[in-house]
Amino acid sequence: MVKGILVFLIEVAFCLYMIMSGFHSLAQLPSLGTEAQGKVWNEAKQIYEYSTGDNSQQILLAGVVTCFAIAAIAVLWVLQMRQSFSLQKRIELMSLPCLGILVFNVVPLVYMISMAFTTYSKEGEHLILFDWDGIHQFQRVLNMNGNIGRQFWHVLGWTITWAIFATFLNYILGMVLAMVINRKDTKGKAFWRFCFVLSIAVPQFVTLMIMNIMLQPSGAVNVLLQNLGLISEPIPFWTNAMIARITIIGINLWVGIPYTMLQVTGILQNIPSELYEAARMDGAGPMRIFFKITLPYMLFVTAPYLISSFVGNINNFNVIYLLSGGGPTRVGDTAGQTDLLVTWLYKLTIDQQYYNLGAVIGIMTFVILTVVTLVTYRNSSSYKNEEAFM
Repeated sequence: MVKGILVFLIEVAFCLYMIMSGFHSLAQLPSLGTEAQGKVWNEAKQIYEYSTGDNSQQILLAGVVTCFAIAAIAVLWVLQMRQSFSLQKRIELMSLPCLGILVFNVVPLVYMISMAFTTYSKEGEHLILFDWDGIHQFQRVLNMNGNIGRQFWHVLGWTITWAIFATFLNYILGMVLAMVINRKDTKGKAFWRFCFVLSIAVPQFVTLMIMNIMLQPSGAVNVLLQNLGLISEPIPFWTNAMIARITIIGINLWVGIPYTMLQVTGILQNIPSELYEAARMDGAGPMRIFFKITLPYMLFVTAPYLISSFVGNINNFNVIYLLSGGGPTRVGDTAGQTDLLVTWLYKLTIDQQYYNLGAVIGIMTFVILTVVTLVTYRNSSSYKNEEAFM
């Protein structure tokens, strides 16, 4: 902006200069003046008087200065045109992506936010005609004494609990597995890595659907346990809330640990071996070495990955919906005992057509994720002491 103002002032000054003297100087430059200094006898004074005439020296100087001023303005104009062309090309290149962001992100986001302040829901006849409702829907969601509020806080608590277990258990166990495989005494490292990586080759939704079928009351797991005489009745994997939650966390470990193992294997190999040798010489045991060297080093490097994993687990729609469908569900509730905020939002909007409540849940989820991400990352050593990593 400052640069544009300066260029504008320079151009205005040039125009004023050309109008006041520049064009006259250019007109006189070819001839360097036409009126010579005159010599006239003044009879009254009895002396010769000299007329001013044209000063060729001044005309030449003014003409040269004017030519350089024109040349400078021409160069400035060319540079401005090039910059304008470059900016225009950038605008043209970015116009389509910006249009896409506007159409597919900004407009739907504003529409969803606006929907949270309306009565747009299947309750009554509001799907046909609805009106502005202020912050009433937010009050319903945040009110712990109401049915919707009670469900919201229940689902929020389970969502955070699930995200903590799913993130940190996968991280710690995946790290331990990678350390065991990377030991010098471990034989067939490539074979063991292949065995765990093989589970990644199977699409996740296929694994989850198969697990859902196997853990049904008449599924393979219950039938096998009954045939072996270990249980007399089928285990309620998906009909008991506590068992369903433990089952989901366990299956998520099976699916997620190989990914974490691959993530941390390369980092573990980059930890200087001198640190371990010095620790052993000082008498440190395996647990002390892990908590004083390995874990701090890994947390420093992988803090952004942990944050993204935590956010991803809060929004982990596939694991919950394909395994338990959010159930079991109490009578009169819209949210199941294993529903996350994202799966509950899906049910509210797609299954039950509570669009205004779904919009409120979406806004609350966004706020929670934003606060958690920013606060966690800005307080991590990766952000505060980035230059310390060597």
